Amino acid sequence: MSRSHPKDDLHSSLQAARDTLLRKLEGLSEYDARRPLTRTGTNLLGLVKHLSGVELGYFGDTFGRPSEEPFPWLDDDAEENADMWATEDESREQVVARYRRVWQHSDATIAALPLDAPGTVPWWSEAEREVTLHKVLVHVTTETHRHAGHADIVRELVDGEVGYRSRGGNLPRGGATWWEAYVDRLEGAATAFRTDGG
Repeated sequence: MSRSHPKDDLHSSLQAARDTLLRKLEGLSEYDARRPLTRTGTNLLGLVKHLSGVELGYFGDTFGRPSEEPFPWLDDDAEENADMWATEDESREQVVARYRRVWQHSDATIAALPLDAPGTVPWWSEAEREVTLHKVLVHVTTETHRHAGHADIVRELVDGEVGYRSRGGNLPRGGATWWEAYVDRLEGAATAFRTDGG
């Protein structure tokens, strides 16, 4: 059995989350890729746009490796939450292509630096802002998986498409009747704990 390198393992996990996030856009209309599906406006294309800025900051500025990629929504005078949704002027192709370009920049940083390379995250508290590439890789990988999980739920709300792999290959194989019965069973178990009298 060959030994893996921790940096390669982390990078592989990050890439898996990136790929999963983009897979959640497959087969959707422009409307469905953009529409807000939670009370705070969470939407699929916005998650991709947000993570572009996340990666650019953490793998760029943190290690003194800025990118030429423009991110006006991260400027100090940008509208609140501007990174969490795509405007009418931003096509899905533009948002996805930008994310892929940011990956290249991030991947170059990951390849060039050792895990113990020092960096500074200026937007973190003074006590925590001194970091290593290892810490940043763990942080960004965790955040990307977290948002890929959000994308799982948002996509299910859009059209019922679920699963880590396309076509839900990692879920029980039950059909619509099985899932309805399953959800009813969960509701029954939860109802036993209702305190509102309903």
